[in-house]
Amino acid sequence: MQHSLIIAYWCQPDYCSLVLAHIAAIEFKHMDYTLTTAPLVTIIGPAALWVHSKLRGLHRRGCCSLSSSRCSGELVSFLFRRCRRPKIRRKNLIFRAVSWPAAAAALLFSCGVSISSVCSSPSVLRRREEKGLMKKIILVVIPFLLLAILESVDGGCDGDEQETPPGVRPHSVTITEFGAVGDGKTLNTLPFQNAVFYARSFADKGGAQLYVPKGRWLTGSFNLTSHLTLFLEEGAVIIGTKDPSQWPIVEPLPSYGQGIDLLGPRHRSLINGYNLSDVVITGNKGVIDGQGSIWWDWLQSHELNHSRPHIVEFLYSEEIIISNLTFLNSPAWSIHPTYCSNVKVHNVTIKTPLDAPLTDGIVPDSCSNMCIEDSTISVGHDAISLKSGWDNYGISFGRPTSDIHINNMNLQASSGAAIAFGSEMSGGIWDIHANYIHVYESSRGISFRTAPGRGSYIVEVVITDVEMDSVYLAIEFNGNWSSHPDDYFDPSMIPLVDQITLKNMKGTNISVAGVLSGIAGAPFNAICLSNLNFTIADSTPPSSWSCSDVYGYSELVFPEPCSELQNPFTNTSTCFSLSSYSALAVA
Repeated sequence: MQHSLIIAYWCQPDYCSLVLAHIAAIEFKHMDYTLTTAPLVTIIGPAALWVHSKLRGLHRRGCCSLSSSRCSGELVSFLFRRCRRPKIRRKNLIFRAVSWPAAAAALLFSCGVSISSVCSSPSVLRRREEKGLMKKIILVVIPFLLLAILESVDGGCDGDEQETPPGVRPHSVTITEFGAVGDGKTLNTLPFQNAVFYARSFADKGGAQLYVPKGRWLTGSFNLTSHLTLFLEEGAVIIGTKDPSQWPIVEPLPSYGQGIDLLGPRHRSLINGYNLSDVVITGNKGVIDGQGSIWWDWLQSHELNHSRPHIVEFLYSEEIIISNLTFLNSPAWSIHPTYCSNVKVHNVTIKTPLDAPLTDGIVPDSCSNMCIEDSTISVGHDAISLKSGWDNYGISFGRPTSDIHINNMNLQASSGAAIAFGSEMSGGIWDIHANYIHVYESSRGISFRTAPGRGSYIVEVVITDVEMDSVYLAIEFNGNWSSHPDDYFDPSMIPLVDQITLKNMKGTNISVAGVLSGIAGAPFNAICLSNLNFTIADSTPPSSWSCSDVYGYSELVFPEPCSELQNPFTNTSTCFSLSSYSALAVA
């Protein structure tokens, strides 16, 4: 007799609950389940795809029972890495506090019922084995239940909360102590590198601050270190040199397989962090100027030898704060956190000329727990672009972008979108919240981009309270964004786009309200529009909306959307609420 486990998610899919369910499946040897039908467990939710693949990998290496100390250690280690700092929003605390015990109770109940149903007359030995199994499961479940409830008070990035500024480091050095000259002509790459190397010696003593005083500090690429604050005083300008030899060549990102412009390696960014924690880049209205014009010329004239660098890039890092600075003229993207967690970017200004090619502002790339707020971005392409890898490289790497909060932003995107999703989204994008966004003089407002071959998903996106002025295309869904890193992509890998909610938007001088084009045979689902009002420019085309291969619901939308967005929903509150999931029981 087989039984099902019911796991409820009132807030969002939770890695920890998924792992608990998977442990139950492992213990009872029901490893041949799929994500939609399971003998023991049915899991619904986008996070299941990623967790499922990771834990199946453990199982293939022989981790098939908690009775194996190696296997239980790997499972607990995996669970702790994914769940150690949930940082959920306080308003969801009650729901999470309920859902965790509910999941655990269902798990234990299911295990108990399944054990008792295996044999109607269990022997004494079997009873001892059952008791031992229950103890193992309880030992795994209880600590993480307590951890989740206690740490859930550690709030995420609510727009109405003020984060305490980073404390003063106990040690401080000034860049001039290492021979730097702020005349805008002297190359200071070595002084910056030496200063960071010296600051590293204070990592176990509370960290250090590297102070950059007023001046123009020309430099090539340099790395940061953990427990460091890079502070730019008012009038301080860090300038990226135009000498490409000062921007070293590094391997492409594993989730992309190539650079953003060309096959093969890429130039390292101006300011870099690799596998770091507790890093602050801040100042008193300081400036970081990438001097990107020479790179733009090389790109447009096809004279690039390697892909362009960014201004700031962090890889595999956590606890990052970037604030109170202006970023100018990035060769490519201004701020690019990749494979990072717990990142906050606030009170920054990012600018490039509006004709600067493919210059993005902030690009969260396979990141989690990130806040972007109280900032102004005006760039040549996308102001904010959420990504997670490209085609088979991103699918194999398998790290999504999730739990991103975007609040109180002024955005201008000359040839791109104010907020873009993809098109490089093959690791998945989910649980994204944006509100109080002002978009002006842009090509597109909100854009979702993907294509066959990308695979994965864009789900659980809620964007509210948006004002647009002089935007050509307010809302875009494009399922045929055809760029690929190489010819090895699999066109059968079809992405899922589902549960996208756009609420409380108004726009003036809008040329086209929406163009929504999904994928033939795999339409985009649950596109929910509520309280949208766009004043269409006089030069508007005959139809303000165009739709194909999409399915959704709308209410209080003007101009009236296409018929594909007027399907009846039996529960509109579900359509327009924050993300909600539930797992279904099967007989």
